[in-house]
Amino acid sequence: MVGARIGPAGGASGSALACARMPIRLASRLRAAEEDGRLPAVRAYHRIDGPGSSLDLREFQQATWRLPEPARLGGSLRLEAALDPSMPWSRRLPRTVALTIDTGTVVRAEPFDEDAIAVRSVEYDSEVSGRTGAIPATRDNWLLKIVEAFDLSGVRFVLRNLVEGTHSSGLGGSATAATGTALLANHLADRPLDAPQLVGLASRMETEFGVSLTGTQEQSNVLFGGVVDYLWCPWGEPGVPGSGYGSSIRTTLVGEAGYDEHERRMASVHTGRHRASSDTNAAWVGALGAPERLPAIGHKLDAAYAYREALRTRDWPGVAEAIRAYRATRTELCADYMAGADELHTVAGTIGGAVFPLGAGGGGGVLVYHEDPEGLDAIRERVGDAYREIDFGLRARGHELVNLPLM
Repeated sequence: MVGARIGPAGGASGSALACARMPIRLASRLRAAEEDGRLPAVRAYHRIDGPGSSLDLREFQQATWRLPEPARLGGSLRLEAALDPSMPWSRRLPRTVALTIDTGTVVRAEPFDEDAIAVRSVEYDSEVSGRTGAIPATRDNWLLKIVEAFDLSGVRFVLRNLVEGTHSSGLGGSATAATGTALLANHLADRPLDAPQLVGLASRMETEFGVSLTGTQEQSNVLFGGVVDYLWCPWGEPGVPGSGYGSSIRTTLVGEAGYDEHERRMASVHTGRHRASSDTNAAWVGALGAPERLPAIGHKLDAAYAYREALRTRDWPGVAEAIRAYRATRTELCADYMAGADELHTVAGTIGGAVFPLGAGGGGGVLVYHEDPEGLDAIRERVGDAYREIDFGLRARGHELVNLPLM
């Protein structure tokens, strides 16, 4: 009998059965914070990706990872990365580049019924709630199960996008919401989990509850932020005890001083067409089991490394070429990948630009890139009002804490 104390005769103690596990009760502290105008919150920011997108999926990490040469020789991967920022030994390893932007989700904690928890989404006008320790493991309760995992009670999490109209935009919205929720719950529970553990928790909750097929890039972006190359370590970082899924070797490719020259060459637009990102991600994962598709997967690894290096060295034509190469390979693996973005691709191509449906390609968001800022303006002028542009600025941090720790 789980949780029962066994007495000398092997029977369960009646007093022990009467003692229920006590969650972390927050209602009274949150009511006091509300009176002071200091309710705790986390602002979790979106990312723009590009070549390397979907290589963060657990299946891709596991299928394409090999013990890196420095680790085979007993060296430290972080030290090797510091000694040679180009990291040539990582060319054929799974990676994703994420660029943190200033759209995202704010997750705020409010007082709720003493023995219960709730999650409310403003954008979707929905709320789920239940008693801590008795939340059914269903798809609709996935965010609620994240809160419950930290054994909290007496709290409602309210999620609201920082910019209207950015949900289902290929910017990693659901993963950002999950990670922001996990991050806030972790702080309210006095931070029992570290960053890679939060990455793994948010990713697996979203995937295994059937919400979306996600990996670790959006989650890592929220925890770390900046313009960063994430070299994935699905079994943990070699030589680092205790690390596991959610771990990565992180390299900052562009410092804050260089954000402006990158922003002037990039735009994020929405085609107005939506589909489930899990559909396109399923196509990428399905390719892993087809021998004839494996060379194309190798091309994805090459293009992701080329994108990383082009951003790091400010090789503007190289950025465009890496985007084109990765998009072409993705289209080869999933014929429907460009649906909704074909016309934009044609227009941008005639002016020397490149386009890339963001994330898995399901949300309708598209990265438009041109090596010359004037060329990007020309694309904007040509397409006019046919697509909605989502304004953004790059950020050095993936999240902000508000009124934390809770007093």
